[in-house]
Amino acid sequence: MSKLTKNQKAVFAKYDKNQVYSLQDACALLKDITYTKFDASVEITTNLGVDPRKANQMIRGIVTLPNGTGKVTRVLVLCTPDKENEAKEAGADYVGLDDYITKIKEGWTDVDVIICTPSVMAKVGQIGRILGPRGLMPNPKTGTVTMEIGNAVKEVKAGKIDFKVDKTGIIHAAIGKISFTPEQIAENAKAFVSAVLKLKPQTLKGTYFKGATLCTTMSPAVKLDIKSFTE
Repeated sequence: MSKLTKNQKAVFAKYDKNQVYSLQDACALLKDITYTKFDASVEITTNLGVDPRKANQMIRGIVTLPNGTGKVTRVLVLCTPDKENEAKEAGADYVGLDDYITKIKEGWTDVDVIICTPSVMAKVGQIGRILGPRGLMPNPKTGTVTMEIGNAVKEVKAGKIDFKVDKTGIIHAAIGKISFTPEQIAENAKAFVSAVLKLKPQTLKGTYFKGATLCTTMSPAVKLDIKSFTE
C-alpha cells in the first residue's frame, strides 16, 4: 500500500467516511478537505430507488442553479438567419447552421451546450451520432430545442443544467466550484435535490431518494443527511 501524502493525512484527520453530515456541515467540510491548486468542481451524487429500464422511472430533468455553475459555458446556437441576432444578443458564443454542421462532421465539438430551433432539427439529426455520445444533442425536454432562443441561451449562461439517471439509478451533477462559499454550495445542492424530488414517479413503490454524497474533483465523498435538505 502506498504511503499517504501530507494532504491525504490532513484530509483523513478531519473527515470520517462513515459519518453522515448535514448539508451545511458537509459544504463547510468540503472546503476544508480540498487541497487542489485549481478551482475544483463540486459534484453531487444521488442514489435513487428507481429502475431506469422502465419508461415511467427514467428520471431526467433540468434545474437552474441559484449561484450558477462557476464555469464559463460555451453555447452553440444552430438556427435560421432570422434567429441569429437574438442568439448573439443573448450571449451565444457561436451562431450559425450549415457551416457549424460541417465543422462538427469534421470533428469539432468545442462547446458545452447546443441549442437549436425546431425547424432545423432535420439538419441537426445528421450529426446526432456525433452529438449523442457527447451529451450535446439538443432535446425539447431539456429546453434546448425551442423557438425562445434568447431565453434558452440566457438560462444556460445563468447556470441551467440538465441531469439524467444512469442505468444503476445514480445521478451525477456538477453544481459549483470549491471557490464558492459553503452557503452558495448548499443553495445549489438544495435546488438540485428539490428538482430531483419533484420527478418522483407516482407509481414507484419503496424508497425513492436513498442517499446522496458531495465531493470535489479530488476529494473523498461526504455522505449527506437527506433530512437536512428540507430544513
